[in-house]
Amino acid sequence: MRRHLVLAKPISLEDEKDSEYTASNVIRRILSLMKNISPGSDLTHFQLPTQLNLPRSQLQCYGEMVYSFSGQDLLGECNRRDLPIERLKSVVTWNISTLRPVVLGMSPYNPVLGETHHVSNGHINVSHHPPVSALHATHEKENIDVTLCQYYTPKFRGGYVEVDVKGKRILKLMNREETYEMDQPRLIMRFLPVPVAHWAGKVKIKCLATGLEAELHLLSDSFFEKFKGNKNRSIKGKITESSSGNHLYDIFGHWDRTIMAKNLKTGEVEIIYNAKENISGLKPPVVKNLQKVMETESAMVWSEVSEGILKKDWETAGEAKRVIEEKQRDSLKQRGASGESWVPKHFSVVKDGKDWDCSPRQPTVPPAPLVIAEAQGEIIN
Repeated sequence: MRRHLVLAKPISLEDEKDSEYTASNVIRRILSLMKNISPGSDLTHFQLPTQLNLPRSQLQCYGEMVYSFSGQDLLGECNRRDLPIERLKSVVTWNISTLRPVVLGMSPYNPVLGETHHVSNGHINVSHHPPVSALHATHEKENIDVTLCQYYTPKFRGGYVEVDVKGKRILKLMNREETYEMDQPRLIMRFLPVPVAHWAGKVKIKCLATGLEAELHLLSDSFFEKFKGNKNRSIKGKITESSSGNHLYDIFGHWDRTIMAKNLKTGEVEIIYNAKENISGLKPPVVKNLQKVMETESAMVWSEVSEGILKKDWETAGEAKRVIEEKQRDSLKQRGASGESWVPKHFSVVKDGKDWDCSPRQPTVPPAPLVIAEAQGEIIN
């Protein structure tokens, strides 16, 4: 008999400050866990107690960046624009829309080998798998292909944890024969003097076919930035012609509020992104066809853990998590002893030193048995 699925609601813009998962003493717990860890330590394999886990896998969190939105279809909009400069602006807007609030001190589960997550929202189908987190999304109507290959290295820096997100993010407009390559920001979780979590760093978006590129700076909440007048979650950037360096647009605003673009030739300023319209009231997927849900589906693998966390039954959640992690360790030992290598089903995975590269084995992602439903309850196909 199939186990049930537990599909937690994505963290929406309005949930951040009043999250039901945030315990009042979360900072004290974190500092207690960190007291025996020296600055600079790699936290990749650090195990959190279930009280500090969100009821979802990291795999689901990555997928939500693409399939969870409450406003217009920003991904499809990238192909609907006629002019190259307008398409790049749309890609910039979509990229910013993937930034989501972080519940400070809470962490999703580390995905186990072979875990999958497959969800559809309208014309967008998303498939996501480890060992590194590889995501493949296709937009049927607009013929768009998105691939992400990302892995992270969290390090303890004393008063904060810095998470470098490495890998690639590529968006292809197949009808236009345009490929957009993007960097990824890093995550900073600061505990002292004021607890805060934010995205920071430089993001470049470039398209060789059009010769256009954008550069975005996600500004930190450091004292130096505040002294300069930059508020938390602010973005400053520009759009230029790669060959000439000609500066076409200024980009500015806050990713959790609005982002503007100023045409430097005409002086016109337009709002290109409104966070409240796009990442508010996000809903979890619903089960459209239970029989087609794979046993490796993230929401099924972690269902008992998530159910325990949602009920605040920490003993049950901890035991269920321990069973999953021990099964993972035993499986790794068995493959190591036999010399068997793990071969992902849906992606070709290549490791070059410390870097990974992932390519989907199939050209498109099929419709999923888990879907995002409209507010009225109608299933989107």
